[in-house]
Amino acid sequence: MNAKTSSAGEEEASGMSNETLGEAKRRQVIRVAYVIAALDLTFLFMQFGLMPYLAKSLGLDSVGFGYLQTIFGVLQLVGGYIFGRFADRFGARAALILSCASGSFFFLLMSFSTNIPLLFLSRLPGVFMHGIPGAQKVITDVTTPSQRAGALGKLGFCFGVGIITGSVVGGVLSTKFGVYVPTYVGLVGSLINTLIAVLWIPSQTKPKSDHHRTEHSTSPSGSLFSIREILRLMKFPGVMEVFIVKVFAGFPIGLFMIMFSIISMDFFGLEAVESGYLMSYFGVLQMVVQGLVVGKLASRCSEMTLLRLSVFVFACVGLGMALMRTVWHYCIIAAPLVFAFSMLATITDSILTKAVPPSDTGAMLGICASVQPLTRTVGPTIGGVLYKQFGVSSFGYLQLMVNLGLFVFLLKSKIPLEEMKSQ
Repeated sequence: MNAKTSSAGEEEASGMSNETLGEAKRRQVIRVAYVIAALDLTFLFMQFGLMPYLAKSLGLDSVGFGYLQTIFGVLQLVGGYIFGRFADRFGARAALILSCASGSFFFLLMSFSTNIPLLFLSRLPGVFMHGIPGAQKVITDVTTPSQRAGALGKLGFCFGVGIITGSVVGGVLSTKFGVYVPTYVGLVGSLINTLIAVLWIPSQTKPKSDHHRTEHSTSPSGSLFSIREILRLMKFPGVMEVFIVKVFAGFPIGLFMIMFSIISMDFFGLEAVESGYLMSYFGVLQMVVQGLVVGKLASRCSEMTLLRLSVFVFACVGLGMALMRTVWHYCIIAAPLVFAFSMLATITDSILTKAVPPSDTGAMLGICASVQPLTRTVGPTIGGVLYKQFGVSSFGYLQLMVNLGLFVFLLKSKIPLEEMKSQ
């Protein structure tokens, strides 16, 4: 009841976004953001599948490949918040153009990577490759709070499209035409994405009142990266608590996914083709859950209820992972796993962007976007130790214990879900 009343009050304050753009224009902008996100993820997963083969063809061993992945994770980690601050200062369209242009430069450098130093150099544009946070920023600007969770949830559908299309297209192109051909496709596709952002995303997506507040922001720091600014955002009511849940609830499963390529070979005994089928299965689940489930639940239940539900389901998934023995067990676990993962990401992003002033939503989305790169950065070391010393079941037990603790924390604590209103 409180969540609905609060949303109604925020609806009135944020309703100008519809008046500024018009309902038809607003829907068009959201659809364009989905297209940009789907294309961006397609090219991203295309290069994820390509990288091991390109690295191996250049003579990079497994240790060197680990360093390559870590560098990319660190760049994404550092760049996430900077990208968000850039979006707050210069607008969502400028941020999306920066992301797509960086993707073009990324694939251009990859296409010239005929030796290991150039391959490492090609990672550098990754610091500004944040297509999903850019699309989230657009959607956050043009939707009212009651619409936000459902609209953000549909981005997960784009994620599923990206996994399936990127993996298939990248595999076919590299197998039939050579390992560098996907980089040419990624380069042309990213340039097209840049053009789409230039032509169909309006220069100002924020409501006029919010844009005025952004230009006259009283934030303590004018720099694009500031620890003080991050700490300031964390002090808003409920932000620190929800962000802690966001980071730790999915961390154990993140470790498992980082080690999945090894687990699929050693534990499940899968061939490369079978692993590809399993990834496609995940993509389909993602599309179904995000497209059909998350939005409907978000419109019917309070965000705190859905946050508790996602953590509880995560705990159950942990128990299932601890007991699983075959790939078929994993296929069964995958459905609630994808549900919990999608729901947690959507609801926490929605809560956190409502909890900070409109002039800081980009920075908050940037901080949220840094969670996965953080896992990719520290994950290989921690995941490798867990797998080597304790086996696959250790990921499940860790997932169970962490999320049971978080579930109790959410039940006992009264997290204030206040929404910052435009003035």
